[in-house]
Amino acid sequence: MQQVQTKTKGKRLKHSRYITGFDGVRALAVIGVIIYHLLPYKLQGGYLGVPTFFVVSGYLITDLLLQEWEQNGRIDFLGFYARRLKRLYPALVFMLVGTGTYITLFQRSLLTNLRSIISSNLVYLYNWWEVGHGQSYFDRFNGESPFTHLWSLSIEGQYYLIWPLILIALVLIIRKKKTIAYILLAFAVISALLMGFIYTGPSTLNRVYYGTDTRMFSIIFGAVLAIVWPSAHLRKHINRRSRLILDGLGIGSFLLMVYLYFELAGQNTFTYRGGMFIMAIASMALIATCAHPGADVNRWLTNPVFSWIGTRSYGIYLYQFPVMIFYEMRVPDIASHPITHAVIEILLIMGISELSYRFIERPLRHYNYRKLGETIYEFVQPNSKYGLKRLWLAPAVILVGVCLYGSAIAPTKAGRNVLQESILKNQSSANVHNKQALAKQRKARKIAASKKRMKHLLNKKLTIKQYKIAKKYQLTKQQYLTVSHQPLTAIGDSIMADNSHDLQTVFKQAYVSAKVGRQIWQAGDVLKELKRKNELAPNVLINLGTNAPMTPAQVKSVVQTVGKGHRIFWVTTHVPTRNWETEVNNTIHQASKTYKHFYVIDWHRYSFNQTDWFWGDNVHPNPKGNIYYTHLIAREISKHLMMK
Repeated sequence: MQQVQTKTKGKRLKHSRYITGFDGVRALAVIGVIIYHLLPYKLQGGYLGVPTFFVVSGYLITDLLLQEWEQNGRIDFLGFYARRLKRLYPALVFMLVGTGTYITLFQRSLLTNLRSIISSNLVYLYNWWEVGHGQSYFDRFNGESPFTHLWSLSIEGQYYLIWPLILIALVLIIRKKKTIAYILLAFAVISALLMGFIYTGPSTLNRVYYGTDTRMFSIIFGAVLAIVWPSAHLRKHINRRSRLILDGLGIGSFLLMVYLYFELAGQNTFTYRGGMFIMAIASMALIATCAHPGADVNRWLTNPVFSWIGTRSYGIYLYQFPVMIFYEMRVPDIASHPITHAVIEILLIMGISELSYRFIERPLRHYNYRKLGETIYEFVQPNSKYGLKRLWLAPAVILVGVCLYGSAIAPTKAGRNVLQESILKNQSSANVHNKQALAKQRKARKIAASKKRMKHLLNKKLTIKQYKIAKKYQLTKQQYLTVSHQPLTAIGDSIMADNSHDLQTVFKQAYVSAKVGRQIWQAGDVLKELKRKNELAPNVLINLGTNAPMTPAQVKSVVQTVGKGHRIFWVTTHVPTRNWETEVNNTIHQASKTYKHFYVIDWHRYSFNQTDWFWGDNVHPNPKGNIYYTHLIAREISKHLMMK
């Protein structure tokens, strides 16, 4: 993410060397993060590139601070902080101002809390703001913020501020590097254990994912490595056996990192109870072998492509979310060509990052701010040497002004649109109906659900009210009477939350548990609680997959939680604005071939190209769409029930 300078007071440290392979490590990390955000189904663990960045930062900063201490007998703290600010602040400020301006002008739905978001980022406390106010890092649909990814920069900023002071205190008080390494290693283990203990499920995800204390072990591992494996004291000439061991360790750690990239989902409990810890260790091993001049790993990770990506990785990481989110908000059908759109987004990110590197990051990093007054004086002179370059001041002032205006008018609480009001209204109605539905389900269990009883129900005449309901939802008498008396447990996200009133109008015994932003990995707790209370109906309807991708393993977990003796009806997703739509639906269809009593309700196919069925987001059914959504569910469930 960041390229650490190796200079002190403008002079390069005597024994310091630029390790070109570290650009390759950064490149691998940022590639993982980018692919994860663009194509999460292809690389579900790509977010683990962030711990790798942390380990690199921990190693480089500690290594350089110790080199400075050994060479000069002191550390220039003010110089260190100045170099860090010159390296990090210009691009960060530009990204915050540019993004804030775009939101103010073109995407005001994202204005909420803009003032707090910008201010907390400028003081590097945004990760803690996210703990209390932000959404899950893995919620890919529900109002995803273009600033969410900046949490990691805040943790690094806190590290840069505090770590030099702690390091020198340890050196002065304890002195023995071996003892210091053991102490730091103990703190790293405590940090990892804290992550595991605090994480108890989705409700604590933000706390462990964004918290400095629960993520610090990756940076500490890098610091420990710098103490026991200082780059300036590693011998270039080693025997063949040692070189082969180092190369083997490098290859092994790289393969383990790749495996975790593909296999370790962010919603997996193991991720927080050992997974990230293993990733940090693997990253530390790769960095150790890359840093050693006697190994071949540094050479393997050195090439023009990795060098270009690595030196610009900070900018690439900064601009990725704004580009992705703004692009996907403007392109209505990402799902039809996910790879093509991903390539376009990558090109945009790379282009903006290159411009930022050339015209913002590199010039301002090397600028002598002691000459700021002199520069301003020269800038305003009639015959200034800056000439037409001064015209850039006008758009810069406009950008800052618009961003400040947006921050001033930004609400601290998101307003509700028509869709959100509809969801809240229907959720409230569902809560009332749920109590009645459970009572009816308990009563129904006492009556044998025999074919004779079903035949008796189907022979009954429709009342006027029932006739109107059947007609509204385009159901035959047999379809309506079949489902209206069937116990049903419905688990879903905002799609089902908005449809709950229609669903319970047709299914009189339907218990609906639906929540905005719900993802598949949150369904388990709901199902377990219903089973514990013996309130899980024989028919289980699930509508999940809108807010994030899901894997066959996650579907399997839900099926196993539901257990035997229940029929599962899973609704395919209609979310053309997200690249995981096709993969999610393929996973659902495949599950129907794998598990007995697992039936697909193909809402995606049924609603294809029916744009007048949806609100403006082309994802949530409007009142007209809800009628068709309910019709399809009732029709499909009745078909399977009549076949049993």
